[in-house]
Amino acid sequence: MKAPISIVIGIVKNSAGGIFITRRHNTLHQGGLWEFAGGKVEHGETLEIALARELREEIGIEMIAAKPLICLSHEYSDCVVKLHVFSIVEYEGEAQSRLNQEWAWVKTDNLENYAFPAANKAILTACRLPPYYAILNDDTGDLWLKLNALLAQGVTLIQARLKNLTAAQAREFLALAYPLCQSKGAWLLVNSGTANTFDIPSDGIHLTSGDLLALNSRPENLRWLAASCHNRAELEHAEKIGVDFAVLAPIMKTTTHPETIPLGWAVFNEWINECNVPIYALGGMKKTDLKTAQFHGGQGIAGIQTFFETQK
Repeated sequence: MKAPISIVIGIVKNSAGGIFITRRHNTLHQGGLWEFAGGKVEHGETLEIALARELREEIGIEMIAAKPLICLSHEYSDCVVKLHVFSIVEYEGEAQSRLNQEWAWVKTDNLENYAFPAANKAILTACRLPPYYAILNDDTGDLWLKLNALLAQGVTLIQARLKNLTAAQAREFLALAYPLCQSKGAWLLVNSGTANTFDIPSDGIHLTSGDLLALNSRPENLRWLAASCHNRAELEHAEKIGVDFAVLAPIMKTTTHPETIPLGWAVFNEWINECNVPIYALGGMKKTDLKTAQFHGGQGIAGIQTFFETQK
């Protein structure tokens, strides 16, 4: 097998929240499809230098700062590519195509209406997902108060982990919680350990690692499908069945499972770079760990107590 071709990609946003995309000329590889700015890494270039050069050459902006978003591989019939995707944090200039391509600023939720190469599927998902994933656990405290506290913080991706409630109690709570989340622009997923999970209205399902391994394919008619993973085999299976994103744990030592050896950031980075799915870091996370997680290629951080602790 030929060595993969290294590609850098920049997700460029404007002040209105639009993402810059261009349409490939019909005569090119994957012609007619839309794409993000970027291109091949030349011999001797670092990823950052290559990205700055491509952005300058293709869309006329000067990159000032960028952070990793996702790294993934894709095998086409004629080549294998390794995509290193960055969110452009700061830049100078006004983006426009310098290669005589059709271009557009597109809102994140509208990207799905544009045809992209197959390799970009996980990138489109990563663009839509927020940096924080809160787990609403029913073991302690008032669920309703905790949900409102999360929404007040601006958290827009929440997992309802209601393993201790009866089916009737879970349905009663979610009958109120789901419309509230919708009104606040937040997505609410239900943990598969919740009674009658697939019959409860929600934005999707979060699979326990056991339920993940029990599936051979993605359940139909789900807006979002997520999974909990603790090792490479679970990550590989999550990608195989087509989850939208996963959490990997534990990254750091936790008070709830002090006997469990944490994976650490080096392992986190190694494993997720082999998985074409956005991954959240879970286990001992604080909100201040977000930059560390993203630096190591993570989508962001997830947690149960994370969003209720006083940050130091």
